Amino acid sequence: MSVHVIETGESFAFTPENEAWAKTQLAKYPPERKASAVMPLLTRAQEQRGGWLTKEAIEYVADYLAMPYIRVLEVASFYTMYNLKPVGRHVIEVCTTTPCWLRGSDEIVKACKKTLGIGLGETTPDGEFTLLEVECAGACVNAPVAAHNGTYYEDLTADSATKIIEALKRGEVPKPGPQVDRQTSAPVGGPTTLKATTGGNA
Repeated sequence: MSVHVIETGESFAFTPENEAWAKTQLAKYPPERKASAVMPLLTRAQEQRGGWLTKEAIEYVADYLAMPYIRVLEVASFYTMYNLKPVGRHVIEVCTTTPCWLRGSDEIVKACKKTLGIGLGETTPDGEFTLLEVECAGACVNAPVAAHNGTYYEDLTADSATKIIEALKRGEVPKPGPQVDRQTSAPVGGPTTLKATTGGNA
């Protein structure tokens, strides 16, 4: 499968602040291993670019790390956290890997498509929302999971996913984390063991 990367004709370089930050990343590795910083640098470049990576930004990171362009492109095109085309101001990422799928991520995807009027990988005509399918979000115990600009919403249903998107459309900030009666990743309904303290020393 070929990978299409958009070339804008606009030069790219880290801002002075991001340049200083990049140097702190390189300091974590021996000089001969500076390619190990490719992912954090790509992430920072994407953030600076407004949520997506242009060909120029990928080339800049490659030059910065003295890596072949194709090696950096391989990273940028492999991980779903990197976007190779413009995205909306609100990026909704729905995890569809096995644990989320077993807990109903198909219904979450359907609800998002219906509420936004777009398909996976598409952006609304007003440029506000992009809907993406992603691999494991790393919150399997609270599946199904979706993220909005890096904020996780867990234990979703079609109804709660719809309400979250509608709230975002109104400019509100929905409550992140579990959307059911659960404290972080604790069992639904509260603890099942060690419910009482003895008041003595362990």
